[in-house]
Amino acid sequence: MHYLDHAATTDLRPEAADEWLRVAGATGNASSTHGAGQRARRILEESRERLAAALGCEPIEVVFTSGGTESVNLALQGLWRSRAEGRTGILLPDGEHHATLDTVAALAAEGAGVVAIGLDAVGRILVDAFAAALAAEGVALATALVANNEVGTINDAAALAASAAAASVPLHLDAVAAFGHLPLSFAALRGEAPAGAGLVALSVAGHKIGAPAGTGALVVARTARIAPLLHGGGQQRGLRSGTQDVAGAAAFALAAELAVGEQVAEAMRLRRLRDRLAAGIRERVPSAELLGDPDPSGRLPGNAHLLFPGAPSESLLFLLDIAGMSASAGSACQAGIAEPSHVVQALGRTETEARSVIRFTLGRTSSDDDVDAVLAVIADAYARASGSSIRGR
Repeated sequence: MHYLDHAATTDLRPEAADEWLRVAGATGNASSTHGAGQRARRILEESRERLAAALGCEPIEVVFTSGGTESVNLALQGLWRSRAEGRTGILLPDGEHHATLDTVAALAAEGAGVVAIGLDAVGRILVDAFAAALAAEGVALATALVANNEVGTINDAAALAASAAAASVPLHLDAVAAFGHLPLSFAALRGEAPAGAGLVALSVAGHKIGAPAGTGALVVARTARIAPLLHGGGQQRGLRSGTQDVAGAAAFALAAELAVGEQVAEAMRLRRLRDRLAAGIRERVPSAELLGDPDPSGRLPGNAHLLFPGAPSESLLFLLDIAGMSASAGSACQAGIAEPSHVVQALGRTETEARSVIRFTLGRTSSDDDVDAVLAVIADAYARASGSSIRGR
């Protein structure tokens, strides 16, 4: 099997698996005062410190969660419910992940207003449009992707954070797709922002970098006002009550250390593989079009998102799958429902085009063999998939 869907989830790192097993074998609730509990507490807080170092933040700012979706929900719901009086608007760029879109939709049902802004033709948030929208009366908070999880385009997160700070609006950044693949520092992005404004929250997930699924974190600035989703024992600054997953935290922290330590060299390796894959596909299927930023440095290192005109995504994915290759048509977080990519449509493409895209994403275990496997079958798969589309008309 050739796995080219690392953006959905990547291989569990053996080191992270070993760390999880090591810590999970011990007994102790990190909130207990006896010796076993305090040993668990020490491992938990050491893991928090290690993850904080990888994220460029203070340990107290790390709130462990169950993953990216929970982190996004805690940030957006918590910020909106703690908003300044009279402010109800949420600044929402097009093309965000469904965790963000659906959370904002739920808040809209509670009275939130949505201030929407578009993307440019490669899927990037326009900083000037973002800044102008922040100035609108009644904006309570803003959210944005550090890098688009589908087409891979990298946003200017520093400029977005600076715009939010200048407008005295709190900003949440979704860094789930970016963490471990791009340089990332919460403190550097936050800069000298005033209390409660600018970058105040940042979401990450463990399974994107080789930690177990079900691990994640929300970085919350010391000065941020965020209402909790869960109430109970008051763990983690009262922002996420409940018994903490010590083994998951330890495995996530180790995976983060490894990913950040390897990031520069791994990005260079993945860019080479990705560029070879994209160029090889377009050579074999001349009508195929690379979506997202065409500049190799302007997109996530392992992302090659292509439009295959006339070939339904599900048909092409099926043919690739039976040939031993795993890819996707976009985000894996849509409950397996086949629908046109809202991200591709946000680039100004038609619904038909949005139903004819494939996202190939490479990761730590990817090699030239995986690229060769795709290039060996893509022309035939495209011919068969586009033929089935023609016959179905």
